[in-house]
Amino acid sequence: MICEKQKNLKVHFAGAESLVRSELFTNCVNANYTLFTIFPFICYEFGIPHGFFNANKDGYKNVSKSNYINSKHSIQDSGIFSLVHGSYKGDKSKNFIDKYYNKLIELTLNNEFKGTVVELDCQKLLGIKETWNFRKKIRKDLPNNRIMNVFHFEDGTKGLDEMIEFSDYIALSIPEFRFLGLKNKAYNISNYIKNKKPDIDIHLLGCTDNQMIKDLNFCTSSDSTSWLSLNRFGHFKYNDKTKTHTIKKSNINREKLLKKYKNEINYLWNKVDLKDNENLKFYYSCDMLQISYLLKQYTYYAGEQT
Repeated sequence: MICEKQKNLKVHFAGAESLVRSELFTNCVNANYTLFTIFPFICYEFGIPHGFFNANKDGYKNVSKSNYINSKHSIQDSGIFSLVHGSYKGDKSKNFIDKYYNKLIELTLNNEFKGTVVELDCQKLLGIKETWNFRKKIRKDLPNNRIMNVFHFEDGTKGLDEMIEFSDYIALSIPEFRFLGLKNKAYNISNYIKNKKPDIDIHLLGCTDNQMIKDLNFCTSSDSTSWLSLNRFGHFKYNDKTKTHTIKKSNINREKLLKKYKNEINYLWNKVDLKDNENLKFYYSCDMLQISYLLKQYTYYAGEQT
């Protein structure tokens, strides 16, 4: 398990690959579980455009340290999804992936990140054999990190059995299940994994579906960027276990919200180099508002998130 005396699934707030977000999660709204991707800190070395303001080595050091020290559990994603499905359309050869992998190892080791690291699940790029080569290699290269192995449909039943035997932390890509129209497979495979190896940990990638985290709360963890919706789409939905409410950004009293999160905003501005901008303060206050609601929702469905 990822924390002492854990009895239920812990939802990780994904998107913590900036210092301001990491600090906001962990020290402003007490979201104890975070996930960040190493991709923006590697991509610039290969000329991959990202537009991420913290994408440099010093940024990685600060971000990884903040996530690891301030959260109860932090997961570093490999960023391979961005290479497979993102806007990058360049080289995806074995030679390139080798170089990408080496940079991932270098950054993680040099900056002493000790949290959980997601493997280079490159099944869709290089196939099963090469994925297993990286899977075995990363365990040796990062002996002080717990490694999360990722199951994809390319692995098949035989591959899943081999992963269960090999791994102590397996991730299932819930968006992949949905894309294939096989959402219920997540239930079947999760139960299959647990029945075969009861002490194994299971992570549900990209999942904060209320019913799913309730039904699969025997899993260890999940993650999602759903907390971004208020600022991204102008509204978010919150379920209090009885009714679903829609909260619109246009209906929020700006002065009241800024007053509510005044201390948290002052902390954030003192901790991170941010411009003294009222719109930016309102922006992050909206993030805090949505996260506080979601923490209650996750507690209703998955159990306590402390």
